[in-house]
Amino acid sequence: MLARGLPAGSVAALSAAGVVAAAGPGAGPPSTDRWRPLRPAPLERTEVSAARIGRSIYVVGGFETGSADGSAAVERYDIRRNRWSRMRSMPFGVNHSTATVHGGRLYVHGGYAGAGLSGPTAALLEYDPRRNRWRRLRSSPTPRAAHAAGVVGHRLYVAGGADGAGSLRSMEVYDFRRRRWRGAPSFPGPARNHTTGVATGGRFYVIAGRDSSNLAVAERYDPKRRRWERLPSLRVARGGIASARLPGGRIVVFGGENLGPGGTTIAPVELFDVGRRRWRRLPDMRTPRHGLGGAALGRRVYAIEGGPRPGFHFSRAIEYLDVR
Repeated sequence: MLARGLPAGSVAALSAAGVVAAAGPGAGPPSTDRWRPLRPAPLERTEVSAARIGRSIYVVGGFETGSADGSAAVERYDIRRNRWSRMRSMPFGVNHSTATVHGGRLYVHGGYAGAGLSGPTAALLEYDPRRNRWRRLRSSPTPRAAHAAGVVGHRLYVAGGADGAGSLRSMEVYDFRRRRWRGAPSFPGPARNHTTGVATGGRFYVIAGRDSSNLAVAERYDPKRRRWERLPSLRVARGGIASARLPGGRIVVFGGENLGPGGTTIAPVELFDVGRRRWRRLPDMRTPRHGLGGAALGRRVYAIEGGPRPGFHFSRAIEYLDVR
């Protein structure tokens, strides 16, 4: 059964990104006025997740062209060389998962492990890029897909998303040192999936998403106070999105789709200034997509793969924007 807010035939995903750097040689000239293309990925995919380790961006899972099964593929984009490589595949295919980084290792959590939007999983996978190896860690108490994730200190926070019954508000925390999960306060806003998560300044942000329709709500969790705080809403309601953290307490949110007859992918890009608690508009995406991956290095933001039209569509595109 499809989760509430996940209509049949529509695959618009969360891609959580961890992130952060200045462009190296071969990564393209400075571009603050518009998004620019880089070398396309080897695979056409959508509903991926992505995260950066050093000067490499890892893109995992999703759907590949011509298949309704989740992909186990892992691609690495070398930012300096503007070059792609295939890495060791995950132990199983998954779509609508999240990707985060801790201690130089990649962590993939949740997603749908069955055909299409079925089989939400609670699995947590760890990838060691030095050994090019995966291993499975303790699963979370709750299976979830199309959710938000972020790392604060030595803990992974996952919140929202959808299980087999519908959208979620719950949050769970994985302690990397103790290798165990625990429950944490649910966010106060509406239950939602196809959201995005960012960790910055010691706080965990859950931004936008959708249930029966797109939402513009934004909230953040303070682990020290164990409290959620409502933030100013985005200018554009959106679901199936990506985000990236920039230096100086800034968060960029981009992508998404409007569902229904005549639906479109979402071109506007927004930046949240954490200190000023204010959203502002950035240049529109060159190729608007949903189900894309997001990452950043310094002030440069990357939008990776995803569907250029609502529903089950794919691309190999990677494009970047330098943010002032």
